[in-house]
Amino acid sequence: MPELMVEASRVAQTVAHGLHGRRRAGPGETFWQFRHAEAGDPLSLIDWRRSASSDRLFLREREWEAAHTVWLWPDLSASMSFKSELSKQRKVDRALIVCFALAELLIQGGERVGLMGMLPPTASRKGVQRMAEAIVAAAREKVARLSLPPQITLSRFNAVVLIGDFLDPVPALAKRLSELAAPGVTGHLVQVLDPAEETLPYEGRAEFLAMEDDDRFLAQRTETLREEFKTRIAAHKSAVADAARRLEWTAIVHHTDRPAEETLLALHTRLSGQLDRFASSGIAAVRSRPSAASGGQQ
Repeated sequence: MPELMVEASRVAQTVAHGLHGRRRAGPGETFWQFRHAEAGDPLSLIDWRRSASSDRLFLREREWEAAHTVWLWPDLSASMSFKSELSKQRKVDRALIVCFALAELLIQGGERVGLMGMLPPTASRKGVQRMAEAIVAAAREKVARLSLPPQITLSRFNAVVLIGDFLDPVPALAKRLSELAAPGVTGHLVQVLDPAEETLPYEGRAEFLAMEDDDRFLAQRTETLREEFKTRIAAHKSAVADAARRLEWTAIVHHTDRPAEETLLALHTRLSGQLDRFASSGIAAVRSRPSAASGGQQ
Protein backbone atom coordinates (compact mmCIF):
# COMPACT_ATOMS: atom_id res chain seq x y z
CA MET A 1 0.00 0.00 0.00
CA PRO A 2 2.75 2.59 0.76
CA GLU A 3 4.21 2.23 -2.74
CA LEU A 4 0.76 2.75 -4.26
CA MET A 5 0.32 5.93 -2.23
CA VAL A 6 3.71 7.23 -3.41
CA GLU A 7 2.83 6.45 -7.03
CA ALA A 8 -0.60 8.08 -6.61
CA SER A 9 0.99 11.25 -5.24
CA ARG A 10 3.37 11.38 -8.19
CA VAL A 11 0.48 10.95 -10.63
CA ALA A 12 -1.56 13.62 -8.84
CA GLN A 13 1.27 16.14 -8.93
CA THR A 14 1.91 15.48 -12.62
CA VAL A 15 -1.73 16.17 -13.43
CA ALA A 16 -1.87 19.15 -11.06
CA HIS A 17 0.79 20.95 -13.11
CA GLY A 18 -1.63 21.00 -16.03
CA LEU A 19 -4.61 22.25 -14.04
CA HIS A 20 -5.56 25.76 -13.00
CA GLY A 21 -7.16 26.56 -9.65
CA ARG A 22 -10.90 27.02 -9.61
CA ARG A 23 -12.46 30.01 -7.86
CA ARG A 24 -16.20 30.07 -7.54
CA ALA A 25 -18.48 32.05 -5.27
CA GLY A 26 -20.29 30.32 -2.45
CA PRO A 27 -20.22 29.57 1.28
CA GLY A 28 -16.70 29.49 2.67
CA GLU A 29 -14.16 31.31 4.81
CA THR A 30 -11.91 32.98 2.25
CA PHE A 31 -13.00 36.49 1.22
CA TRP A 32 -13.08 36.90 -2.54
CA GLN A 33 -14.77 40.15 -3.55
CA PHE A 34 -17.49 42.74 -2.84
CA ARG A 35 -20.57 42.97 -5.02
CA HIS A 36 -23.78 45.00 -4.97
CA ALA A 37 -26.66 43.46 -3.04
CA GLU A 38 -29.52 42.08 -5.10
CA ALA A 39 -33.12 41.24 -4.33
CA GLY A 40 -33.14 37.91 -2.50
CA ASP A 41 -29.70 38.25 -0.89
CA PRO A 42 -29.68 37.38 2.85
CA LEU A 43 -29.03 40.23 5.28
CA SER A 44 -26.29 38.20 6.96
CA LEU A 45 -24.04 38.63 3.91
CA ILE A 46 -24.19 42.45 3.89
CA ASP A 47 -20.95 44.22 4.82
CA TRP A 48 -22.31 47.24 6.72
CA ARG A 49 -18.90 48.94 7.04
CA ARG A 50 -18.33 48.87 3.27
CA SER A 51 -21.95 49.89 2.63
CA ALA A 52 -21.77 52.90 5.02
CA SER A 53 -19.65 54.87 2.56
CA SER A 54 -22.09 54.37 -0.30
CA ASP A 55 -25.76 54.74 -1.05
CA ARG A 56 -25.87 51.07 -2.02
CA LEU A 57 -25.53 47.86 -0.04
CA PHE A 58 -22.46 45.67 -0.59
CA LEU A 59 -22.08 41.95 0.08
CA ARG A 60 -18.89 40.09 0.91
CA GLU A 61 -18.72 37.25 -1.57
CA ARG A 62 -16.60 34.33 -0.48
CA GLU A 63 -14.80 31.72 -2.47
CA TRP A 64 -16.57 28.36 -2.62
CA GLU A 65 -14.87 26.00 -0.17
CA ALA A 66 -15.56 22.31 0.30
CA ALA A 67 -19.22 22.82 -0.50
CA HIS A 68 -19.80 19.37 -1.94
CA THR A 69 -18.88 15.80 -1.17
CA VAL A 70 -17.30 13.36 -3.61
CA TRP A 71 -17.67 9.68 -2.77
CA LEU A 72 -15.09 7.26 -4.19
CA TRP A 73 -15.36 3.49 -4.53
CA PRO A 74 -12.49 1.22 -5.66
CA ASP A 75 -13.47 -2.33 -6.61
CA LEU A 76 -11.60 -4.76 -4.33
CA SER A 77 -13.20 -7.95 -5.68
CA ALA A 78 -11.14 -10.97 -6.72
CA SER A 79 -11.33 -10.29 -10.47
CA MET A 80 -9.45 -7.03 -9.90
CA SER A 81 -6.31 -9.02 -8.99
CA PHE A 82 -5.84 -10.06 -12.63
CA LYS A 83 -2.67 -9.07 -14.47
CA SER A 84 -1.49 -10.38 -17.81
CA GLU A 85 1.98 -10.19 -19.36
CA LEU A 86 0.76 -7.16 -21.32
CA SER A 87 0.61 -5.02 -18.19
CA LYS A 88 2.94 -4.26 -15.28
CA GLN A 89 0.16 -3.70 -12.74
CA ARG A 90 -2.83 -5.54 -11.38
CA LYS A 91 -6.17 -3.90 -12.02
CA VAL A 92 -6.75 -3.33 -8.31
CA ASP A 93 -3.40 -1.55 -7.94
CA ARG A 94 -4.19 0.78 -10.82
CA ALA A 95 -7.69 1.41 -9.44
CA LEU A 96 -6.24 2.41 -6.07
CA ILE A 97 -3.66 4.69 -7.68
CA VAL A 98 -6.38 6.54 -9.61
CA CYS A 99 -8.55 6.63 -6.48
CA PHE A 100 -5.81 8.04 -4.22
CA ALA A 101 -4.56 10.50 -6.85
CA LEU A 102 -8.06 11.84 -7.47
CA ALA A 103 -8.65 12.18 -3.73
CA GLU A 104 -5.41 14.14 -3.35
CA LEU A 105 -6.39 16.56 -6.13
CA LEU A 106 -9.89 17.05 -4.75
CA ILE A 107 -8.70 17.65 -1.19
CA GLN A 108 -6.11 20.12 -2.45
CA GLY A 109 -9.00 21.91 -4.15
CA GLY A 110 -10.93 22.13 -0.88
CA GLU A 111 -13.44 19.35 -1.55
CA ARG A 112 -14.61 16.72 0.93
CA VAL A 113 -13.87 13.14 -0.10
CA GLY A 114 -15.23 9.91 1.35
CA LEU A 115 -14.96 6.18 0.63
CA MET A 116 -18.31 4.50 0.07
CA GLY A 117 -18.99 2.10 2.91
CA MET A 118 -15.52 2.57 4.40
CA LEU A 119 -14.72 6.17 5.40
CA PRO A 120 -16.86 9.28 6.02
CA PRO A 121 -16.07 12.43 4.02
CA THR A 122 -12.99 14.40 5.02
CA ALA A 123 -11.09 17.43 3.76
CA SER A 124 -8.04 16.63 5.91
CA ARG A 125 -4.58 16.72 4.37
CA LYS A 126 -4.20 13.23 5.79
CA GLY A 127 -7.27 12.12 3.88
CA VAL A 128 -5.43 9.82 1.47
CA GLN A 129 -3.56 8.13 4.33
CA ARG A 130 -6.86 7.56 6.14
CA MET A 131 -8.35 6.16 2.95
CA ALA A 132 -5.48 3.69 2.60
CA GLU A 133 -5.90 2.58 6.21
CA ALA A 134 -9.65 2.16 5.72
CA ILE A 135 -9.13 0.09 2.57
CA VAL A 136 -6.63 -2.22 4.30
CA ALA A 137 -9.12 -2.75 7.13
CA ALA A 138 -12.08 -3.22 4.78
CA ALA A 139 -10.21 -5.67 2.54
CA ARG A 140 -10.34 -8.21 5.37
CA GLU A 141 -14.14 -8.16 5.30
CA LYS A 142 -16.13 -10.15 2.75
CA VAL A 143 -18.52 -7.25 2.06
CA ALA A 144 -15.64 -5.08 0.82
CA ARG A 145 -14.83 -7.68 -1.83
CA LEU A 146 -18.21 -7.44 -3.54
CA SER A 147 -17.97 -6.41 -7.19
CA LEU A 148 -20.77 -3.83 -6.97
CA PRO A 149 -20.62 -0.56 -5.01
CA PRO A 150 -22.43 -0.61 -1.65
CA GLN A 151 -26.00 0.63 -1.42
CA ILE A 152 -25.67 3.69 0.81
CA THR A 153 -27.77 6.82 1.26
CA LEU A 154 -26.36 9.81 -0.59
CA SER A 155 -27.52 13.42 -0.79
CA ARG A 156 -28.36 15.68 -3.69
CA PHE A 157 -25.28 17.46 -5.08
CA ASN A 158 -23.09 14.54 -3.95
CA ALA A 159 -20.92 13.04 -6.69
CA VAL A 160 -19.71 9.45 -6.89
CA VAL A 161 -16.71 8.02 -8.73
CA LEU A 162 -16.78 4.24 -9.16
CA ILE A 163 -13.54 2.52 -10.23
CA GLY A 164 -13.68 -1.17 -11.15
CA ASP A 165 -13.76 -3.67 -14.01
CA PHE A 166 -17.60 -3.88 -14.07
CA LEU A 167 -17.54 -7.39 -15.54
CA ASP A 168 -20.70 -8.43 -13.70
CA PRO A 169 -23.96 -8.78 -15.66
CA VAL A 170 -24.96 -5.27 -16.71
CA PRO A 171 -28.58 -5.44 -15.39
CA ALA A 172 -27.29 -5.82 -11.81
CA LEU A 173 -24.88 -2.92 -12.28
CA ALA A 174 -27.56 -0.72 -13.88
CA LYS A 175 -29.93 -1.39 -10.98
CA ARG A 176 -27.31 -0.37 -8.41
CA LEU A 177 -26.41 2.78 -10.36
CA SER A 178 -30.08 3.76 -10.50
CA GLU A 179 -30.37 3.32 -6.73
CA LEU A 180 -27.35 5.54 -6.14
CA ALA A 181 -28.56 8.18 -8.59
CA ALA A 182 -32.11 8.36 -7.19
CA PRO A 183 -31.56 11.36 -4.82
CA GLY A 184 -30.13 13.43 -7.67
CA VAL A 185 -26.56 12.16 -7.33
CA THR A 186 -24.36 12.32 -10.41
CA GLY A 187 -21.50 9.98 -11.05
CA HIS A 188 -18.56 8.83 -13.10
CA LEU A 189 -17.49 5.27 -13.93
CA VAL A 190 -13.90 4.27 -14.61
CA GLN A 191 -13.82 0.78 -16.11
CA VAL A 192 -10.35 -0.65 -15.48
CA LEU A 193 -9.36 -3.46 -17.85
CA ASP A 194 -6.20 -5.39 -18.58
CA PRO A 195 -5.45 -5.29 -22.33
CA ALA A 196 -5.63 -9.10 -22.43
CA GLU A 197 -9.27 -8.90 -21.33
CA GLU A 198 -10.10 -7.23 -24.63
CA THR A 199 -7.75 -8.98 -27.04
CA LEU A 200 -7.46 -12.59 -25.78
CA PRO A 201 -3.80 -12.78 -26.95
CA TYR A 202 -3.37 -16.51 -26.28
CA GLU A 203 -2.67 -19.38 -28.66
CA GLY A 204 -3.30 -23.10 -28.59
CA ARG A 205 -4.50 -25.09 -25.60
CA ALA A 206 -5.23 -22.96 -22.52
CA GLU A 207 -7.19 -23.36 -19.31
CA PHE A 208 -9.06 -20.33 -17.97
CA LEU A 209 -9.86 -20.11 -14.26
CA ALA A 210 -12.56 -17.86 -12.83
CA MET A 211 -11.20 -15.58 -10.10
CA GLU A 212 -14.42 -15.23 -8.11
CA ASP A 213 -15.65 -18.86 -8.12
CA ASP A 214 -14.43 -22.35 -9.06
CA ASP A 215 -15.41 -22.30 -12.74
CA ARG A 216 -12.87 -23.54 -15.28
CA PHE A 217 -12.83 -23.58 -19.06
CA LEU A 218 -10.41 -25.55 -21.24
CA ALA A 219 -9.89 -24.21 -24.75
CA GLN A 220 -8.20 -26.47 -27.28
CA ARG A 221 -7.44 -23.71 -29.81
CA THR A 222 -7.79 -20.39 -28.03
CA GLU A 223 -7.13 -18.36 -31.17
CA THR A 224 -10.39 -19.62 -32.71
CA LEU A 225 -12.34 -17.92 -29.90
CA ARG A 226 -10.67 -14.54 -30.28
CA GLU A 227 -13.06 -12.75 -32.64
CA GLU A 228 -16.21 -13.79 -30.80
CA PHE A 229 -14.56 -12.91 -27.49
CA LYS A 230 -13.64 -9.43 -28.74
CA THR A 231 -17.18 -8.89 -30.01
CA ARG A 232 -18.69 -9.87 -26.67
CA ILE A 233 -16.38 -7.75 -24.52
CA ALA A 234 -16.98 -4.76 -26.82
CA ALA A 235 -20.74 -5.24 -26.43
CA HIS A 236 -20.35 -5.49 -22.65
CA LYS A 237 -18.31 -2.27 -22.48
CA SER A 238 -20.91 -0.51 -24.59
CA ALA A 239 -23.71 -1.72 -22.30
CA VAL A 240 -21.85 -0.45 -19.21
CA ALA A 241 -21.40 2.96 -20.84
CA ASP A 242 -25.08 3.02 -21.85
CA ALA A 243 -26.13 2.27 -18.26
CA ALA A 244 -24.16 5.32 -17.13
CA ARG A 245 -25.41 7.59 -19.91
CA ARG A 246 -29.05 6.80 -19.17
CA LEU A 247 -28.50 8.43 -15.78
CA GLU A 248 -26.54 11.31 -17.35
CA TRP A 249 -23.39 9.88 -15.77
CA THR A 250 -20.10 9.49 -17.61
CA ALA A 251 -17.99 6.40 -18.28
CA ILE A 252 -14.27 6.08 -19.08
CA VAL A 253 -12.38 2.92 -20.03
CA HIS A 254 -8.86 2.74 -18.62
CA HIS A 255 -6.33 0.10 -19.70
CA THR A 256 -3.63 -0.90 -17.26
CA ASP A 257 -0.92 -0.67 -19.91
CA ARG A 258 -1.64 3.06 -20.31
CA PRO A 259 -0.46 5.88 -17.98
CA ALA A 260 -2.76 6.60 -15.04
CA GLU A 261 -2.31 10.33 -15.72
CA GLU A 262 -4.42 10.12 -18.88
CA THR A 263 -7.50 8.87 -17.09
CA LEU A 264 -6.98 11.04 -14.01
CA LEU A 265 -6.85 14.21 -16.11
CA ALA A 266 -10.00 13.28 -18.05
CA LEU A 267 -11.82 12.29 -14.86
CA HIS A 268 -10.82 15.39 -12.92
CA THR A 269 -11.85 17.65 -15.82
CA ARG A 270 -15.32 16.10 -15.95
CA LEU A 271 -15.72 16.21 -12.20
CA SER A 272 -14.57 19.84 -11.99
CA GLY A 273 -17.18 20.90 -14.52
CA GLN A 274 -19.83 19.12 -12.47
CA LEU A 275 -18.76 20.81 -9.23
CA ASP A 276 -18.88 24.19 -10.95
CA ARG A 277 -22.50 23.52 -11.93
CA PHE A 278 -23.23 22.45 -8.36
CA ALA A 279 -21.74 25.72 -7.11
CA SER A 280 -24.03 27.76 -9.33
CA SER A 281 -27.03 25.79 -8.10
CA GLY A 282 -25.92 26.26 -4.49
CA ILE A 283 -25.65 30.04 -4.87
CA ALA A 284 -29.12 30.19 -6.42
CA ALA A 285 -30.49 28.23 -3.47
CA VAL A 286 -28.86 30.60 -0.97
CA ARG A 287 -30.30 33.63 -2.73
CA SER A 288 -33.81 32.22 -2.65
CA ARG A 289 -33.98 32.06 1.16
CA PRO A 290 -36.38 34.37 3.09
CA SER A 291 -35.22 37.25 5.36
CA ALA A 292 -33.50 38.90 2.42
CA ALA A 293 -32.07 42.36 1.94
CA SER A 294 -35.07 43.47 -0.06
CA GLY A 295 -37.67 42.31 2.43
CA GLY A 296 -36.04 42.86 5.82
CA GLN A 297 -36.06 40.50 8.81
CA GLN A 298 -39.22 39.08 10.31
